[in-house]
Amino acid sequence: MIEKLKLEQNPMSPVLETLKQVCPGAINEDGTVDFDVLKTELSDSITEGKRERYEFDWVGKENAKREYKRKIRKTLRPVVADSKNWETTKNLYIEGDNLDALKLLQKSYLRKVKMIYIDPPYNTGNDFVYCDDFAEDCKEYLDKKEVCDTDGNRLFVNKRDTGHYHSNWCNMMYPRLKMARDLLTNDGVIFISIDDHEVANLKKICDEIFGNERFVGMLIWKTKTAAKGVPTKNMLVTNHDYILVYQGKSQFRFNGEDRDVSKFSNPDNDPRGAWKADNMKSTVSTNVFSITDPNTGNVFTKNWAFSKESIDKMIAENKIIWPSSSDGTPRQKRFMNEMTNDTTPLRSLIGEFQSETATNKLKELFGGKKLFDFPKHVDLIKLLVKQATEADSLILDFFSGSATTAHAIMQLNADDAGTRKYIMVQFPEILEENSEAFKEGYTNLCEIGKERIRRAGEKIKAETPDKDLDIGFRVLRVDSSNMKDVYYKPSETSQTGLLDAVDNIKNDRTDMDLLFGVMIDCGLPLDMPIETKEVNGKKYYVVNGSDALVACFEENISEDLIREIASHKPMCAVFKDSSFAEAKDKVNVSEIFKSICGDDKALKIL
Repeated sequence: MIEKLKLEQNPMSPVLETLKQVCPGAINEDGTVDFDVLKTELSDSITEGKRERYEFDWVGKENAKREYKRKIRKTLRPVVADSKNWETTKNLYIEGDNLDALKLLQKSYLRKVKMIYIDPPYNTGNDFVYCDDFAEDCKEYLDKKEVCDTDGNRLFVNKRDTGHYHSNWCNMMYPRLKMARDLLTNDGVIFISIDDHEVANLKKICDEIFGNERFVGMLIWKTKTAAKGVPTKNMLVTNHDYILVYQGKSQFRFNGEDRDVSKFSNPDNDPRGAWKADNMKSTVSTNVFSITDPNTGNVFTKNWAFSKESIDKMIAENKIIWPSSSDGTPRQKRFMNEMTNDTTPLRSLIGEFQSETATNKLKELFGGKKLFDFPKHVDLIKLLVKQATEADSLILDFFSGSATTAHAIMQLNADDAGTRKYIMVQFPEILEENSEAFKEGYTNLCEIGKERIRRAGEKIKAETPDKDLDIGFRVLRVDSSNMKDVYYKPSETSQTGLLDAVDNIKNDRTDMDLLFGVMIDCGLPLDMPIETKEVNGKKYYVVNGSDALVACFEENISEDLIREIASHKPMCAVFKDSSFAEAKDKVNVSEIFKSICGDDKALKIL
């Protein structure tokens, strides 16, 4: 039996799969949940009726929850012309609504993303935010606000005088953060940049989505050294921003900073080498006892961080630095060659990364033209990536902006010979006609981001010619489904529409469009190598060396072609429904696969 591809993304699939593993009896054959069985299984843990509890609520929250679950019939269409090193790169740049993109990435990248960094709108009163389909008053807002997408229904300026100013922002963030959570590896981490406007609300949303026990901490970084311009009314200048950090399901730990060896020295020519003075007191233990300086007889009674046996051993080994009087505090000699860890913990005050410097660096990359306001500092993102990833990790940024994250990853790979790869997602926000970027020929924000990656990659490559760097990226664009409506609702097709139904595929879609739609549906990584082959003038496509997918979208395919495709023994083999003139042809291809592959389970049709 040849299976028909669904080509519909259900964000709840990971949840249902997990539930199936924990409680298989609660999942019906059609994939729906039997709540009576589930309730029986969980009877000891179920509370009847609504009970008061601590929770964070806002206008539209229930709709935001539903938006997370909403199925979509969309796809990612490849844009080879905008890409760089299409055939070999492992990086992706996705244009479109990031919620749609996150849903389309679920099957292929579930639990595969080691690190997520996002710099969402801070909701300062002038930011564009998404107005998702579920918002009841979306049309009302769009009638009043400046719409900046070509469809006319996604972004608007969230002014402070808007009735649901904070709720609009929370509604935008909630489903996107839930989708992001599902993509993280168990030991992964998400970093979210924010300022004072919404940091409190963001923390509450993340506590609910990730769990407050998975809160790692809040990083603080200086955006500027000193105040410039006219003083504020209250004479307080904010020169810092925050980064909220949450981990996946298991324990996350930072990689740590390289130990500062400048603090070690050897002023007394100790034969054991360089050392530094370190604290011996404790504020938490109850190890209160007295020790005596063997040279002066001075007695010191403190709450020590070590047991008496350990300190007696330090005294015997001459590892105590004694003060000149009993009023002082002894310190321990910590030798550099005895340190078992070459790194120190990351501190929450992570440093200064001036916004002005970041802007100037980006201007320099574009020949002195200011094309983007308030880009993040490359060194800031580089620090986070270095602290949170291994050399081959996957990093996602779904508020990509000017693509600072991609720039930082390429730079770090050049520094440490890493092979990290990225997925950038950005909405093609239309640029204002009076902006410098528009005057330079850029029409939307994605064009700036892609050009930045190209220029930064070439610059880094020129500076490190000995490194084998991936400075390319595949461009994919969120679009409507490749299939006509009749593909999803064949029962609604009228008799007069039958001729049109012979081919379910939209007329403007290419083979490569169809191939990526199939890859998404099959849950295959979208950076896999693709090879084009041919038999008697008919093309077919081999993905990842044939162990993943083989697809053919030709009409009237021959038995020779079917046998060659079957000889690859792929995980999945896909044909168009219209590739077979009659029903008996489908039976024939099924029999061929059974004879060569042992069964026909790999067969799928569009």
